[in-house]
Amino acid sequence: MPELHFYNSYNRQKEKFESITPGYAGLYVCGPTVSGESHLGHARPYITFDVVGRYLKHLGYKVRYVRNITDAGHFEEEGREAIDKVGEKAKLEKLEPMEMVHKYTSLFHYGMRLFNCEEPAIEPTATGHIIEQISMIENIMAKGYAYEVNGSVYFDVKKYAEEFANTPNPYGKLSGRILEDQLETTRELDGQDEKRNKVDFALWKSAPPEHIQRWISPWGEGFPGWHIECSAMSSKYLGETFDIHGGGMDLQFPHHESEIAQSTIAHGHAPVRYWMHNNMITINGKKMGKSYNNVIKLSELFSGNHPLLAQPYHPMVVRFYILQTHYRSTLDFSNEALQASERAIRRLWDAYEQLKKLNSDNATAADKELDQKVVNWCNECEEFMCDDFNTAKVLANLFELAPVINGIKGGQIAANALSGGTVTLLKDTFRIFLEDILGLQPLQVQQSNKMDSVLSLLIEIRKDAKKRKDFATSDQIRNKLAESGVLLKDEKDGTVSYTIE
Repeated sequence: MPELHFYNSYNRQKEKFESITPGYAGLYVCGPTVSGESHLGHARPYITFDVVGRYLKHLGYKVRYVRNITDAGHFEEEGREAIDKVGEKAKLEKLEPMEMVHKYTSLFHYGMRLFNCEEPAIEPTATGHIIEQISMIENIMAKGYAYEVNGSVYFDVKKYAEEFANTPNPYGKLSGRILEDQLETTRELDGQDEKRNKVDFALWKSAPPEHIQRWISPWGEGFPGWHIECSAMSSKYLGETFDIHGGGMDLQFPHHESEIAQSTIAHGHAPVRYWMHNNMITINGKKMGKSYNNVIKLSELFSGNHPLLAQPYHPMVVRFYILQTHYRSTLDFSNEALQASERAIRRLWDAYEQLKKLNSDNATAADKELDQKVVNWCNECEEFMCDDFNTAKVLANLFELAPVINGIKGGQIAANALSGGTVTLLKDTFRIFLEDILGLQPLQVQQSNKMDSVLSLLIEIRKDAKKRKDFATSDQIRNKLAESGVLLKDEKDGTVSYTIE
C-alpha cells in the first residue's frame, strides 16, 4: 500500500496517514442543513470527500463514510443571530418541518447522484439521534463543563480554555482563535444574558411556545444545539476517536472547534486524528453562501436558469471544474471557467475513447524516450494522489497523455511507438484515475430512441416560443426537461440535448 500524506488542518502540516485500525478507515463529513436547496458551494465538499473516500478504497482500506443530515438544531454562527434554520424555513414555506426536510433531502440526494458521488455507508439525521445528544450533554454536565439556565444548557468555553491551555488540545488550536479576543469582540446575540460568558455555546435550547420542533429532555422541552449533533453521531458510528473528519473550512469555527471541546470532555481525549477542510467557491472574491444572497442552486446550475449563468452545465462539467483545482485552494466561479471545463472534459474523454481502441499487439517501444515519458506520467498519478489528494496534478498528467493517444490514432505518432505494457498501463491509468477515483463520466449526448420524436417536438416548440419572445414557455420547457434529467444547450448550430443518469 503506497504511503498517503495529506494536510492535517489541526496541526497545519502534511502528515502520513495511519488509520487507527490497520486496513480500515473512518471518515465523517458534515452534511447539509436541509432547510433549503443545495447550491454550487455545497457541491465542493461532497465531491472532494467523495474522491477521498474513493481513493482510500483504491488503496485497499475498508472505508466507513458517515455523512449526516442536519434537520434540526440551534445555530450560533459568527456574526449572526442564533436561529433554528429548519423551523424558520418551514414556517415560511407553510410546511411541517419533516415535510420540508424530506423535500430538500431528496433534492440533495438527486444532486449527489448526478455528480456521481458514492452514497455514504451511514447517513444519520440529527432528529434521529436526540437520545444520544441528551446523553452526551448529561455526561458533559456531570464533568462540570456545562450548566443549565432556564431550561437551556451551555458549554463553559472559558473553563475549558483555561484548564486545557497547556495540553495538546487547547481551545482555538484548529481555528487559530484566541479566547481573549473573542470575549472582547463577540457581539450581543440572542440568549447572551443567560450565559456565563459570551463565547459559551448552546448544547440544548429551551423551546419557546412558538417553536415547532421540540423534544422532552431532563431540562424541559427543547431542541439540540448545532455542534452537539455531529459529536454524538460521529462517536456513535465511528467511535470515540476516529480517523478523518472533513468539511468546508468555514466550519472550522465555531462548529468544529466546538466539536473538539465538547467531545474531549465527554470522552476524555481528542475525537479525531486528522482534520481535513476544503476551501470555498467564491463569486467575485466573496464566499458563496445563503447569507450573502449569491448562491446558484444545483437545479439552476443544471438548467441554466440563473442571472449569473450563460448556459446550463452538465453535472460532470461541474465535477471536473471542482477537481481541476486543489481542494485547499480557493475556486472562483465564472462562466468562462465552466465553459473551459466543458471543452476540457470533452477532449479528455475523446482521448479516452480513442485509447480503448488502441491495439497493443504490435507495440514495440520504438520510441523509447516517449515510452518512458508515458510511463512516468502514468506513475505520477499515484504519487500526486498520495500527496494531499492532488486531483489537479492528476488531471494535468492525463492531459499530457491525451496528445500521445490522439497522435497514435491520427498517425502522427507511430503505432508501435509504445510497448504493449505501456499501452496497457495507459489504459489502466485512465480507467482507474479518470473513472474510479475522480468519478468522472462522459457527457452523454441524447441517443436516438423512441422518445426522440417527443424530445424533438419539445425543442421545436421551445424554439418557436423563443422566436415569439415567449420566454416563460421557453424556460418552462427547459426547466421541466432538466428536472427529468435532460439538459438543453443552445449552440450556434441549434439546440443539443444531454441526458444525465
